[in-house]
Amino acid sequence: MAGVFDPILNWRLLPGSHAFPGPDGGTCINEAAVVAAGLPYRAIRSSADCPPCFSAPLATYALGLNDAMPDAERPRLMAFVLRLAGSADGEAVEAARIAHLVREGVRRLLPPVLERAGLPQHAAACRSAADLERAVTVARHAAWSAGSLAEAAGRQGTWVRGARAAAAARAALFAAENDARTAADAAEAAALFWPGAWAEAVAILDEGLLLGRQAPALGSEEAGMRLEAAKAGRRARAGAAA
Repeated sequence: MAGVFDPILNWRLLPGSHAFPGPDGGTCINEAAVVAAGLPYRAIRSSADCPPCFSAPLATYALGLNDAMPDAERPRLMAFVLRLAGSADGEAVEAARIAHLVREGVRRLLPPVLERAGLPQHAAACRSAADLERAVTVARHAAWSAGSLAEAAGRQGTWVRGARAAAAARAALFAAENDARTAADAAEAAALFWPGAWAEAVAILDEGLLLGRQAPALGSEEAGMRLEAAKAGRRARAGAAA
């Protein structure tokens, strides 16, 4: 993420919503995108708080990842600060984006967790899901089997196996919902036993942003100046209040 994003990497991404960036930056991904786009700053607690020019499903997915990622993983999202404002599109495109997030979550986030839980056949079924309907179906089947396995492991006292199966069941339950937020929740559940889930989820977000309308080109230097100006303004107000 070096090079073109160097000017904006001084902005820290943090979980949760923020009334205004601290003196060193510090907001969620969508709040940073608002500032970088030159829009009036706003605290964002859900995609409903985003400006209408933000794609709702993509902003929802990005916010879910932002709030769930460990601090060491969250900087992966900085690459999207310049790509959210102006990404909103028509109903059909937004539906296609949700379908992509859900389908690819089933195909790419669930299999490694299911394999670690001892469910290779379900993992293979998830990988081969060709469309949204099939992906939702196999995810539901995987959730049921993983839940049964977790229950049996609990009775047998095999706690590690039970924990893996429980995480797989939770991830599959989330993944089976046709919803951008639960697609992000599936990534969080998968990451409990597969750290590579975060990088894969970010790749899925990147692909979703390539569907439909693209954000207008915004130079990283200009965006960096806006972010730095927001930090300077915050410092000035803090100094005046002291």
